This record gives sequence, C-alpha cells and structure tokens, in this order.
Amino acid sequence: MAASSSPASSQTLNLHSFPKGKRRLVHSNARFPFSSTNKLPPSLWVSYSTAAGFNEVVVDEEMEKIKRLQNGSDVRGVAVEGEKGRTVDLTPAAVDAIGESFGEWVAAELEGTKGGEAVLVRVSVGRDPRISGPALSVGLFAGLGRAGCAVFDMGLATTPACFMSTVLPPFLYDASIMMTASHLPYTRNGLKFFTKKGGLTSPQVEKICDGAARKYANRAAKVSTLLRIQPARVHFMSAYADHLREFIKQNVDHPLHYDTPLQGFKIIVNAGNGSGGFFTWDVLDKLGADTFGSLNLTPDGMFPNHIPNPEDKKAMELTRAAVLKNNADLGVVFDTDVDRSGVVDREGNPINGDKLIALMSSIVLKEHPSTTIVTDARTSMALTRFITDRGGLHCLYRVGYRNVIDKGVQLNKDGIETHLMMETSGHGALKENYFLDDGAYMVVKIIIEMVRMKLQGSNKGIGSLVEDLEEPLEAVELRINIVTEPKYAKTKGSEVIEAFRSYIEEGKLEGFELDSCGDCWVSEGCLVDSNDSPLPVDAHMYRAKVSDPRGEESGWIHLRQSIHNPNIAVNLQSTIPGGCQSMTKALRDKFLVDSGLHKFLDISQIDKYAREGKI
Repeated sequence: MAASSSPASSQTLNLHSFPKGKRRLVHSNARFPFSSTNKLPPSLWVSYSTAAGFNEVVVDEEMEKIKRLQNGSDVRGVAVEGEKGRTVDLTPAAVDAIGESFGEWVAAELEGTKGGEAVLVRVSVGRDPRISGPALSVGLFAGLGRAGCAVFDMGLATTPACFMSTVLPPFLYDASIMMTASHLPYTRNGLKFFTKKGGLTSPQVEKICDGAARKYANRAAKVSTLLRIQPARVHFMSAYADHLREFIKQNVDHPLHYDTPLQGFKIIVNAGNGSGGFFTWDVLDKLGADTFGSLNLTPDGMFPNHIPNPEDKKAMELTRAAVLKNNADLGVVFDTDVDRSGVVDREGNPINGDKLIALMSSIVLKEHPSTTIVTDARTSMALTRFITDRGGLHCLYRVGYRNVIDKGVQLNKDGIETHLMMETSGHGALKENYFLDDGAYMVVKIIIEMVRMKLQGSNKGIGSLVEDLEEPLEAVELRINIVTEPKYAKTKGSEVIEAFRSYIEEGKLEGFELDSCGDCWVSEGCLVDSNDSPLPVDAHMYRAKVSDPRGEESGWIHLRQSIHNPNIAVNLQSTIPGGCQSMTKALRDKFLVDSGLHKFLDISQIDKYAREGKI
C-alpha cells in the first residue's frame, strides 16, 4: 500500500473546560483512546495563550529545560508523574518545539543536497506503548506540521522499523522519529531520530535541541492547537515484517518447504509488553514456527510483568523457564522498542552481554572471515580471545551504542572491513543491514544459523557456538553519584574522568596502565581517535589494564561519565580472586580520597565494596 493512500482523520488539540489558564490535551482520533487506566495526569496539561509572543526575550532557564532533554543521540525525559524526586520535563510543548526544529533541520539538509531548492519533507512517526505516547504524539505532529513537513503516522512501531521506513519502497520517507524511552520506566519517554543515512549523532541532536530551546523560550503559546498538514496513517509494520520473513526464507532456502522454513522449530518470544509482539504472529508463526508459550506479547505501557530489557534478570529467568517448560529450541527477549535483544538456548542458558556478542561474532566470521568486530570497552579479555581465535580482529571502543556503530562506519570508510558492531547492552548492528541496531534482525540471523545447523545434520543447539567462551572470574559494576546541581553534573563528571587519566599517567596508581588498541587507530583508553577524522566525544571515559605485583595482567577497570544520569559508572573485571575489591580500594584511597574529589561525590557504593567485597 502506498504511503499516501491512507489519510488519517483530522487531528487537533481539543481545548475542553479545565481550570483557567490550563487546558488538557485530548486526542481527537479514536485510534489512541484514553482508557480508564491511561488517564493523563496534570503533568500533561499545557498552558495556552492566543498570543504568539515570538519577540519575547529568550530566558536562559526556559532554554535549559529543552537542552537538558538531550541524551547523547536521543532525547529523553520524564513524561508522567510517578518518580520520586523527578519532575515532569518532557511535555507536549517541549516535543512540539523539538519536532519543529527537527523538521527544519531535515529540510535544510535536503535543500543543501539539491542546490537550495525547496523540498517537501516527508517524516514518519512511530511510538512504543507508553501511556504518554498519545498526547506527546499530537505535540510532535503539530511541531512537524509547523515546519511544513508531511507527517505519516505509523502508530505502534519499533525503532528499527522507523529507520527502515526511510529506505524500503514504496515508503522511502526522508526522515523518521521513534517515540520511546527504551527499557526505562513507564514514567519516561523520548525521541530517536533517523534520516536515510541512519541515526543522528550527538552533535546533530544538540543542534536540533538548541533550535528547539529558542523556539520554546520565545513562545507564550507553548503548543499549537491546529495541525497545518494532517498526518496520514500508514501500516508500515506489516511491510517490515514481510521484509524480515523474505530474508529468512531466502537465506535458509529450505529444500523441502521454502515458504515455511521454521516448520518443526519451537521458539518462545518474550516481548516485555513492548512493541515486539509482531515478531511472533507476523514473522515466526507465518514461517511455520511453533510459538506456543510466548510471553508478554500484548502492548502495555505500564510494563506490568518486568522491565522490558534483555539485561533484566527477571526477563531472562521467565524466558528460560518458558523454554524449558515447552522444550523450545530458542527463547527471544526484546526490549521495549526492539532495537535490542537477547536469547536463551534450548538448555535454558541465557545469552546476552559478552555471550551474545560472541554468538553474533561466530555467525558473522563464518560469512566474513578476518573481519573486524567493534565492541564497547566493557567486554572481557576472554571475548577478545574468542574473536581472534576465529580469525577476527577486535576493536575496543567507547561505551555507547551510537559510538560503537559510528566507529564501524568510520572503519569501513577507512578501508578496514568491519561487519559487526555490538555493545554489551544488546545493541548490535551489521554492515549488511544499513549499520542499524535492530534487535529483530539480530534474532533473524541467529534463527537462520539455527536452521542451517539442523539442515547440515547437527543435533547441537545454538548455544554450542559459544560454549568455549570463558567467563571472567569476577565482574562488578559500581556507581559514583555526583552531588551537584544537574546542570553542572556533566562538567564535574568530566573533571573526575580526566583526573583519573592524569593519576595513571603520573604513576600514582601502581599497576594501572591506560589501555589502547592501535590496530584501528583507537588510542588513549578508548577515548581519542588518533586518525585524520576523529569522532566527537559525547562522554568521557577511560579503561585501564591492571597488573598484579609480578607484572602480569590480572584485570581491568573502566570509568565513564554517564550521559543518562548524574553519575559515573565503574566497571571492573578480574582473573584473580579478590581482584575487583583490590582495584576498588586503590580507586577509593589512592585516587578519589587522595585527590579530594570525594568531597562532591557520593562514594557509598565504592566504600561498601572496598570494605566488604560485595554489593
């Protein structure tokens, strides 16, 4: 179905009888009804005024409200009340301004490629099932409409599908926005941005938020009451599911039943009440798989059963139990917006983190021998051995899925074949799939390999591909909260990280040495690119390898400034008993206390682990 053939009914912001000076956002389209369980709290009311006020003086604090919503390459904030100590900051008004700024930015980019010729920008919009989605969507539609964009409403969608809507015919939209906050609580929401080139970078999102901040601060009327161009409803998710099914059929090429290559396989899907249920009924079932026993397929923006996150222990345990109960060949766990995934093998072994990277590396290295694989710098030394033992090269890079993916793109441009980029959180992208972090596509690759193994006569499950991956003896993650105003947290965090670097370089931390990877021009602890076109730094971080008194490497420690929260994440791994506790003591006593930095940090977690060796 062509994208333009399904116009939606008119969508406006209806202003009903609420207390003076306040109006409540109500979606006039029946597609997004507000049930009794989805009533919007007062935090989603917005001020309304007939005066435009575009010439008012910009107020710094008003601008900061928008700028603080930037979260690396995304926008995230609190959309409904319910979090202790957190106020609502992602409002329809804020989303309206960001949508308009994004639409103008895309138009300028397109005009630049066409010699200044004016273009009609076509933008698709999807959302996950969060309860704040309907009201925020109206604000987003209004902002995009004010920028002159033609808007196409995908309804409930996944993040990868939003990008794919820009490259799959007949849709081929100029840009797309996904409204989601990934695995975060129901109170949060956010925006992820795409063009045909892929996800936006942090500097690009910063520019969009800067423009949105000026618009927001100069408006007396914070939200438009009328959409200049009405959104059209498009059913892209069915086309995306068709795309995944065809990929499986072509790559399995089953000699007996081409159209149902998953016949005879039992696969459990745990969608976490997010957007991933489609994968069960629109992909697996139609390919002949038995999906009986699948979990949490119904979208529910309150996420009542568990955090929709492949790293969540409860999510993995429930999936494991369902796999064993139903004697399934595979279990699949998606996050809310399906850009991440994890799996469970037929023996009930969870495969996420380093194991998932190892599994994907095993599959990709069969197809592309000697390729480089980029991961974030929290992966184990054992994973490096796993990759190199199979002929691959391992590039350790900055934490952050956008950093990891962008590094792979850069390496390919520089002539270093790089087919897989994965972060330990489950974000994974393949060169063959537009460098897109797509959790469903990752699972598709695993399923294809599982079927191929069976066709080749193997009785082993998919878990056999990673059975020789060694586990670190110890692995710990700690947090150091930054005790300062939120707007100063990023600067303070950078100061701590840079001081950590200086202490190591000056020899003040005995046995610590900044880690590096010279093979692909990544140096100085996975922070600075030393090639001719370094990628911008969005958060400061360093990894140091640590040696025992005999000079033998015994583990590593990684400090990074969080871009999500006002804290510093500390990851440690050790190959000797008590190694993580020893590194933590050195970090506390010889760095944080000695430098005086502990005075504006909450180091209670560090104190506890240094004393007791447990959290």
